[in-house]
Amino acid sequence: MGQLGEKLAADYLKKNNCRILENNYRAGRLGEIDLVVSDNSTISFIEVKTRTGKKYGTPAEAVTYAKQKTIRRAAMCFLKEKGLVDSPVRFDVIEVMLAKDGNVLSISHIKNAF
Repeated sequence: MGQLGEKLAADYLKKNNCRILENNYRAGRLGEIDLVVSDNSTISFIEVKTRTGKKYGTPAEAVTYAKQKTIRRAAMCFLKEKGLVDSPVRFDVIEVMLAKDGNVLSISHIKNAF
């Protein structure tokens, strides 16, 4: 379900004039970032959360403080590796809600989520 959500999120971003820089960027053992995109002059580090219901809260609520910290550290590695340390950045969450049969119910892009 996670890979499907990430693909749907990437498609959504492309349709909204974003350029995908990396899928599943891994910074060694520090952690992973689902999507890194360029939106004009801003680099967005995006965590994608896919759910079929809100029984355990919204998808964005699953992005804990610990996960945010991991994403920030991995983002710094990405920026250093690519020589983009002075670039404006943003941390977003994309919530993908699916029906039980896999059909997309909604995609919500939360900019500056943390």
